[in-house]
Amino acid sequence: MFKKLINFIFLLDERPINRYKSLNRNIVIIMLLITIIPLTCMVIINNFQFKTHLRDQIMDPLYSMAEKSRHTFELFMDQQLSIIRFISNTYSLANLGNELTIQKILTSLKKEHYGFVDIGLIDPKGDLVSYAGPYSLLGKNYSQQTAFQETRVKGQYISNVFLGHRKYPHIVIAVEIVKNDGQSWVLRATVDTSFFDKLISGMGLERNSDVFLVNSKGIFQTNSLYYGDTLEKCPLELPGKSFKSQGIETKDNKNQDIIIVSAGFAIADYILVIIQPQSVALKSWHALKTKMGIIFFISLAIILFTIIKMTGILIKRIKTSDEHRENVLTELQHAQKLSSIGRLAAGIAHEINNPLAIINEKAGLMMDLIDLSKDFDQKSKFHELTLSITTSVDRCRKITHRLLGFSKRIDFKIEPIQINTIIHEVIEFLEKDIFYRRLEINLNLSDTLKPIFSDHGQIQQVLLNLLTNAFAAVQDGLGRVEIKTTNHENKGISIKITDNGCGIPKKIIENIFDPFFTTKKEKGTGLGLSISYGIITKLGGEIFVDSKLGEGSIFTIILPEKPNEMEIKNGNPEN
Repeated sequence: MFKKLINFIFLLDERPINRYKSLNRNIVIIMLLITIIPLTCMVIINNFQFKTHLRDQIMDPLYSMAEKSRHTFELFMDQQLSIIRFISNTYSLANLGNELTIQKILTSLKKEHYGFVDIGLIDPKGDLVSYAGPYSLLGKNYSQQTAFQETRVKGQYISNVFLGHRKYPHIVIAVEIVKNDGQSWVLRATVDTSFFDKLISGMGLERNSDVFLVNSKGIFQTNSLYYGDTLEKCPLELPGKSFKSQGIETKDNKNQDIIIVSAGFAIADYILVIIQPQSVALKSWHALKTKMGIIFFISLAIILFTIIKMTGILIKRIKTSDEHRENVLTELQHAQKLSSIGRLAAGIAHEINNPLAIINEKAGLMMDLIDLSKDFDQKSKFHELTLSITTSVDRCRKITHRLLGFSKRIDFKIEPIQINTIIHEVIEFLEKDIFYRRLEINLNLSDTLKPIFSDHGQIQQVLLNLLTNAFAAVQDGLGRVEIKTTNHENKGISIKITDNGCGIPKKIIENIFDPFFTTKKEKGTGLGLSISYGIITKLGGEIFVDSKLGEGSIFTIILPEKPNEMEIKNGNPEN
């Protein structure tokens, strides 16, 4: 089939003159199919992959937010429960039964802790024998209430939100007091639920998003912005209760596409629910989809124009050759074929570069518009995103270069570098990990540190590997990492990375630079330190480690002012 098509295009024997129109049409159709089908497939596949990746990036922060927020709620509840348990262990039943004593306890609670409304002591029969608070509840019997019964069974209890005699939302926290004679008393307190609303408002979700608490039966424990008020039934189909964050994509009662992420509490019958409209979550996807559509149609128009123009030129030359050089038809056809292939190859190569050039130009224009515009919300975020686009374009160029030279040896790029600047770059790259883990980073960087000749990217990779290992060795909230730079006595520089982590046992410290040796089990590959050691050695430097188990580790890097002669030959800084 393909051979017949070639003969039809290039073997121009005696045929009707309208064969040129047919030939022109066939070439245009074939070239359009050859160029448009792969381009269309690429756009469709990229759209699908980007949307899938974007959904993962959207869900992961929501899962993280749900876990952290649930943890905050549970800490608050556990704190209130611990306070009541402390009171029950500190005061005797006689003191708790004294009206003046329990009133002093409530006054102290209101001063020192948020949310306590009243407190009372219930005897084994369920009668409230001692009470301090704004209501007349003394003598009330609680023997038939769930709070009293479950407290005697479990030893402690945190209720769902309910109205009760107070006619406003509150929860009950109760602990059991067992006397020496085996009788079981209950100390209960009422806590205001307005703290729930404060925790929810502090989560900082985007507009149109919603956060609320429900119990395992789907009853609202806090007000929802869009789906109901406290103690109403939630109209949405929520994921089942799980102590691990889980999410689903569904529609709400207004037929709006939404994402629901939930996390169940272990300490009480509560489920934290986060709802975000997909239109908000995927707004970056829709924006990119529009831009990609514009780029696609522009590229399509350029391809169509180029094919028609080149095909017209080709057909005109073939026609002229038929009329004036019939005797050398075979040689001329061969020359035209080579010329066509060269032009088509040049055109295709040009078109491949067009999307990158357009992306770079549009990103530059966006950055200029952002810089010239007035301050607005997320301006710095937009600036960072635009900068990442231009960085990605440069990265594409580097990747192309690396792919073209895949079979060749890629030498180090030796150039003047400032180690302090590279350290700041690596710290900025890790700043989110530092923030979320609450690590203390001390930078003791010499102001008189002299520049050296080395490879910027390779040094950056080494520092990233060492800092990542240091972060893995320290505890969240207690970790401390110090980075110190000094001028070395042998005309080079010294970098010390010190952590207060778990340290390295002496029996394995000699093997940490061996390939595939790791102490992280399934979390590590054992290549980070090995690669770092190889890079530093090739750059003419040295790397040492000093560690004490339980106290921390110190990694020292010594880099020369210039690499050795072999490495300078590969990338001479003086050329």
